[in-house]
Amino acid sequence: MKTTRQQQDATRRQIVASAVDLMTRQGFDGTTMKDIARAAGIGDATIYKYFPTKDRIVLGYLDDVVHQALAETLQTPGFAGYQLQEKLQRLTDAVLERLLADREFVAQVRSLARRSPLSMLAEPLAARQSLREAVSSFLEAAEASGEIEPCDFKGMAGGFYTDYLAGVVTYWLADTSDEFADTTQLVDLSLGVLVQALRGGLVNRVLQLGGFVLRSQMARMVQNSSGLLGMLHLAKQAMASAPPSPAPAYTAAAEPSHSPEPSKPPRKPRTASPAAASAAKPAAAPRKKKSV
Repeated sequence: MKTTRQQQDATRRQIVASAVDLMTRQGFDGTTMKDIARAAGIGDATIYKYFPTKDRIVLGYLDDVVHQALAETLQTPGFAGYQLQEKLQRLTDAVLERLLADREFVAQVRSLARRSPLSMLAEPLAARQSLREAVSSFLEAAEASGEIEPCDFKGMAGGFYTDYLAGVVTYWLADTSDEFADTTQLVDLSLGVLVQALRGGLVNRVLQLGGFVLRSQMARMVQNSSGLLGMLHLAKQAMASAPPSPAPAYTAAAEPSHSPEPSKPPRKPRTASPAAASAAKPAAAPRKKKSV
């Protein structure tokens, strides 16, 4: 009897859920495809019709997390009225909330990616394209409203955000602060710096000079929480003190209306740990360097 698409989707979800449960208890290497098939209630050969390897099951899990988080984000009441930073924060929070229940399994996935990165990158994540399209639409809306300067890299933004998200997850896995307060501060500061840079058109110039360097160093930066948070504080303070760029001329028709903002769910307050409090202290002023 031919199975329907709904039955196939249900079987696929059951395979992923069974794999997450077994790998959390037994480890990735200690779990076989046969173990997963039996836990999912399917035949030993049937599982290979859905996933050829355990690595593909892990990728399937990550795809599901991102797609579910993205769907929840876009369905947030009043989301269309959010500013760029709020949209990116909501999406990032939604991904972390989805990963929270499987945090131990996610740590194993991270270790697997470090051990054999080629196996994890053998097939591109389908979720990467969805993220690219979503972030591009966020930038287009911010650009159309005049919130940011015209952006020349909207097509690349999804890829950059995916790398950024991977760095945030790595930081979150190592975060021992109360209710992950340090991770919350990292997201707030880093996205705040990004949006301030976009408003002044700085990102376009930075990408022309050293975008590749910024991407390649993200993984190293997240290993040092105090250093990273301190650097973000300095960047935010420097941008806030910089003279504003000339405001573009707008016609009266282009001026935003003063209608009340849509209701937005408040971000869950979190108690900052001593580590977060110490990271939040203003850093010493850097030594002046000769301009190049």
